[in-house]
Amino acid sequence: MSSIKMLDKKEETDGDVEVTWVDQERINEFSRYNAKIDDLEEQYKKLKQEKEYLDDVAMELELADEDEAVRYKVGDAFIHVSASEAIEKVEKDSEKLGAATEDIKQQIDGVYEKMEGLKKELYAKFGNAINLEKD
Repeated sequence: MSSIKMLDKKEETDGDVEVTWVDQERINEFSRYNAKIDDLEEQYKKLKQEKEYLDDVAMELELADEDEAVRYKVGDAFIHVSASEAIEKVEKDSEKLGAATEDIKQQIDGVYEKMEGLKKELYAKFGNAINLEKD
């Protein structure tokens, strides 16, 4: 069976819409937002994974002796601190990462809102002649 279908008159004429300078700027803006979303989602995944690692470390430190010295990484060096002090530091770091992931999540939501507005405008003008969906 053939899956070819005939276009109706409206679909045939959708491709003849003139692209103005303003339209091209909106298309370019949408493209920039699309790239920004990719970057933000990658940052979000990294921060989320790092937070999970810190949560795992906190669980391991809970099992350690409170007076036992553990190595805690500061920059490129390790320092010896008590397990209770390390737990405090890990919890503070985890809170900071939690705030950072929430901030990035809000940025992602904001960019998606802007993209939806541009999508509506561009699809209203160009219809089927433009594809703004990710593959």
